[in-house]
Amino acid sequence: MKAFVFPGQGAQFIGMGKQLYTENQNARELFELANKLLGFNITDIMFSGTEEELKQTKVTQPAIFLHSVILARTFDGGYLPDMVAGHSLGEFSALVANQSLSFEDGLLLVSKRAMAMQKACEKAESSMAVVLGLDDEVVVDVCKSIENEIVIAANFNCPGQIALSGSPKGLELCRQLLMEKGAKRVLPLKVSGAFHSPFMEPARIELAEAIEKTHFEKPICPVYQNYTAKPSTDVHEIKQHLISQLTAPVLWTQSVRNMINDGATSFMEFGPGTVLQGLIKKIAPEAEVSGRS
Repeated sequence: MKAFVFPGQGAQFIGMGKQLYTENQNARELFELANKLLGFNITDIMFSGTEEELKQTKVTQPAIFLHSVILARTFDGGYLPDMVAGHSLGEFSALVANQSLSFEDGLLLVSKRAMAMQKACEKAESSMAVVLGLDDEVVVDVCKSIENEIVIAANFNCPGQIALSGSPKGLELCRQLLMEKGAKRVLPLKVSGAFHSPFMEPARIELAEAIEKTHFEKPICPVYQNYTAKPSTDVHEIKQHLISQLTAPVLWTQSVRNMINDGATSFMEFGPGTVLQGLIKKIAPEAEVSGRS
C-alpha cells in the first residue's frame, strides 16, 4: 500500500517550486491562484526572495504547503494514495491529497494558521530544542519533573530524536537534566516560539473558528493525524484533531508505525527536502522510501 507524506516548517529553501512553475502548466495555474488568494505574490519570495523573507511564518507555511501539494498534484506516478500523513503543517497538505480539503480552502487555512501562530509567539517568550540519543519515556519524565515552568515533548520525530517546546528557563533546566541522563546532544532550534505546546493556545482558539467554518469532504483514504497517530476518515473527527494539533505533541514515530502495521509498504514524501524520508528510515528500516522535491 502507498502512503503519501508531507513535511512541515523548516524544509523551505529559496528557489522552491520554480522549476515546477516553469515546466508545468497545471502547476503554474495553481501558483498563480495562490498569489491571488493570498493577496501577495508568494511565488516571488519562493523563487527569488531572501532567506529572511522566506523565514517569515506568514510566508513559510503557505510556501511549504504550496510546494508539497502542487508536487503531489502533478505526480506522474498517479495521485491515488492508500493513506496519507503530514508532519505538523504537513497535515493540511495531506488533507488536500486525500481530498478532504480543497486546494483553496487548505491554503487559506494554512495562511490563517501561520498568522495565528505568529501572534501567539509574540505574546510570550518561548522556544524549542531537539534532544538526541534518549528513549522517549526518559525525555517525557524529565519534562514532567520541571516545576513552575512549561516544557513538553512536542515532536516525537523518530527513535532517539524528540523536539521540546517551552519557556527559555524551562528548556535550560530540562537540558541540564537530559544531559545528566545521557543525552548525546540537546540543541536549540531556530524557531519563533514553542510550537505544539500550551503557548499556542491563542492560535488554537483562532484557528478553531476558521476550521469549523470550512467545508471538509469525506476523504478518499485515511489520514493518520498528529494528535492521535491513528487513521481517520470521519470529517468531524478530522476537524477536531486538526484543531487539537496546535497545542499537542506531533506523534510522528507512532503514526509511521501505525501506517506500517496497517499495511503501508512504500512511503513517498512530497515537498521541499528529504527530512521525512530520513525519519521514516529510522522508524521503519524495512519500508520503501522515496520522495519528490
